[in-house]
Amino acid sequence: MKRILLLLSLGVALCSTAHAAEPAEKVAASAPATATQAPATAAASMAVAVAPVKQSQAAPTKQLKTNRKLTISMFLVIIAATVGILFWAAGKTKTASDYYAAGGGISGLQNGWAIAGDTLSAATFLGTTGLISLYGLDGFMYATGPTVCFLTILLIIAEPCRNAGKYTLGDILSFRSRSKMVRGASAISAVVVSSFYLLVQMVGAGKLMQLLLGIPYQMAVIGVGAMIVVYVSFGGMKATTWVQIIKAALLVATTFILAGVILWKSGMNPARLLDQVAASPAVQEHVRTLLKHPVAEPGFDYGQRFLEVGLFLKNPLDQISLGIAMLLGVAGLPHIMMRFFTVPNAKQARKSVVIAMSLIATFLCLVTFLGLGASVFVTPQQIMSIDKGGNMAALMIAQHIGGGVGTIGGDLLLAFICAVAFATIIAVVSGLVLASSAAIAHDLYVNILKDGKADQHEQVKVAKLASFAVGAVAILLAIACEKQNVVVLATLAFAVAASSNFPVILFALFWKRFNTAGITAGLVIGAAFTIGLVMVSPNMTYPKKIAADAQKIVTVLEKKQADGAVLTEKEQTTLAKARTDYAQNKDGKSLLGLDAPLFPLKNPGIVSVPVGFMAAIFGTLLFRSREEEDLFSEMYVRQNTGLGIAEAAEH
Repeated sequence: MKRILLLLSLGVALCSTAHAAEPAEKVAASAPATATQAPATAAASMAVAVAPVKQSQAAPTKQLKTNRKLTISMFLVIIAATVGILFWAAGKTKTASDYYAAGGGISGLQNGWAIAGDTLSAATFLGTTGLISLYGLDGFMYATGPTVCFLTILLIIAEPCRNAGKYTLGDILSFRSRSKMVRGASAISAVVVSSFYLLVQMVGAGKLMQLLLGIPYQMAVIGVGAMIVVYVSFGGMKATTWVQIIKAALLVATTFILAGVILWKSGMNPARLLDQVAASPAVQEHVRTLLKHPVAEPGFDYGQRFLEVGLFLKNPLDQISLGIAMLLGVAGLPHIMMRFFTVPNAKQARKSVVIAMSLIATFLCLVTFLGLGASVFVTPQQIMSIDKGGNMAALMIAQHIGGGVGTIGGDLLLAFICAVAFATIIAVVSGLVLASSAAIAHDLYVNILKDGKADQHEQVKVAKLASFAVGAVAILLAIACEKQNVVVLATLAFAVAASSNFPVILFALFWKRFNTAGITAGLVIGAAFTIGLVMVSPNMTYPKKIAADAQKIVTVLEKKQADGAVLTEKEQTTLAKARTDYAQNKDGKSLLGLDAPLFPLKNPGIVSVPVGFMAAIFGTLLFRSREEEDLFSEMYVRQNTGLGIAEAAEH
């Protein structure tokens, strides 16, 4: 009966995902990815000069054309491979430990690949490539951020968490407090943070399937969601781990090949590639548009400007703030933390972090070449005509490398990259659903409602039901947010994790006086303050700001007309659009009724992280508990020795 139910569930998912409906007349653009800036090397300092790359004069196309038969075939291959893993893992998932942590039997090497697979999401692959292709080396630090942030995990979190925890954040915190309030707060925090990130992935999956296959958005979301729920419910952590490993291997191999071809086109010389970017007329024109220069300023080097910081995040504090959120936030992400409970000992936990860092660093360096190559060989204008956020840049450069639109090589390589992106979504969403369901089942049900007295069969059953519930809610929210800018949620995921989860983890592991009040204050105040700042930050839409920017363009172009100059066709189009934008937005307000942001930064980390730490500190000092201080001795011994941790199960 279990096998029949599994096949029926997969059938629903396959039909929803693989069925190719007629393309809609208008395909919605994917949500843009969040990013930050980084120092860049100026093109003027390069020793090798190159001629400008010839740009296509053809009008930009409005849709990325895929060979649907090839693409669907590739998708089905990926699905078939993961189904095979699912059947294998389902037979080995019997206990709660198997379901939540693969019985602690994952090696450091395997876990390192799985962590890389968990970290390298579709937003990382598609979003970072697109960011670099549209904003130059502003995206380079964003590419290096996920690598650097694992230093925090390696030096502070990995070993103590493996020794002191069991399945969730609540397990670690419960050593410092026996209060059910702590269990509840940690579970809610885990679900909230995972949900922010999960929703971003689900919306991205729906948009990707809609754009590439012409599948209606709602059907794509339902198909992906149903498939993920089946994977997590039947395979648990073991199935999720191996899907992540395979996905990471495919992603690294693919980017290695694509980056190698781009460098080969530039004579295997990265400096020459940068010079090609700076010399590109299309790039120069794109920078002029970003800087809102309707008329080119004499003597201004727009190509050089593309290789400098400030095109995306113009405030240096934004760069610092997002860097803080990423550096500390990844250590507080529930689906990353869960991975340290899958290895047999602390040594393997450290090893897995080192392997993950190496893989992630390699991948993101290669992605930088993909983004720069896309800006030269595809052009920013062509990329933005498909998707204003740039999320299709990686797919477009792959199609170009394969031979271009309509060629067998181009279609084949594009179909393969689409399948890899799809596998990326499956892997990341599986980890997020598992983290959320673990918090609900293990923390809320088993330890709060049942006082830890649920048997193994009951725990696994509730965890599976929680997976179905989380998946259903994710599908509904993703459908409701189809036309919303979910980039705000990605910002929130890292910022909330850095401002609430990370401070309480750090203090729980290393501060003797830490107690229930400190844990609760850190989790609640840190998260609430962060969400509040984001709601009044530039991440939200402010119509009057749009109107003001449009009015500046109108003023410049009307002055040019008044001086007797004749506007080009493109300038006339720009003027008409600016007038329309002004008329539509001049009287509008933000979601909270504001005319302009109250908080100037896109990421609140530089303010919210200190507030989260201070909330935890003051909560602890104001409500001191001698009894809970005494519990630190047990935590200290366990985090340093691993005493009391069950041996890994044989698999």
